[in-house]
Amino acid sequence: MEKRKKPKYKIGDTVVITMYGTVGKVTDIKWLDDRYVYEVNKSDGLFVESGLQLLSEYEGTVMEQEQIDIEYKFFFGDLVQVSGYGADLFKIVGFRTEIWRYKEDAWEDVIYELSRVSDGEWLEAGEEELTLVADAESADTFIQKLGLLYLINKQQKPDKTPKLPSTIRKAEYEEIERKKEKKELIDNLLDIFNDYRILYELFHDQEYHHVMRVILRKLESLVNNDGKSHV
Repeated sequence: MEKRKKPKYKIGDTVVITMYGTVGKVTDIKWLDDRYVYEVNKSDGLFVESGLQLLSEYEGTVMEQEQIDIEYKFFFGDLVQVSGYGADLFKIVGFRTEIWRYKEDAWEDVIYELSRVSDGEWLEAGEEELTLVADAESADTFIQKLGLLYLINKQQKPDKTPKLPSTIRKAEYEEIERKKEKKELIDNLLDIFNDYRILYELFHDQEYHHVMRVILRKLESLVNNDGKSHV
């Protein structure tokens, strides 16, 4: 049996792919069709020995390849708030990186695509405009817990007003119902606030503290939205 020859290159060698003039490291070696083929930089393609050359022996022009490492702060399904949109909650539904290169300047922008939880409105925002409220794993539970935050914006008036005693005018009845609904909403938000206050005191997790601030802003809005304080 004929002894197989040794490969010309070994894993870890820095080589030039002569066809492109690009540089990489050998990351795997395979025996295929009675010859060695090489994987470079863990790519899908394989290169024969004649297509490679050690960088130290290469005399041609090397094409520089830029290595860009992007660290994403948010991911699919994360629940965030957006600067300028108050207490509205958005889910991350996509993101992309825009790479800008000029003669004397260079930068990368990460753009996130968002869907507003309350109505599905689509929005794009930069990373610096976003604040994480809950990660993807806990987002749905968070939304259920804080669903009452949106009730004030989704109140539906009853189709029919019940018959009223002659001593109570329609406007007075509607005002009484409005105050009743607002009081119930405030009470529910206070219950949620107290739940998260206990969690924060137990675990000192800043996420719980952030939720408390969101609820306080909503409570302040409810109390002051008509210029009067309802206790």
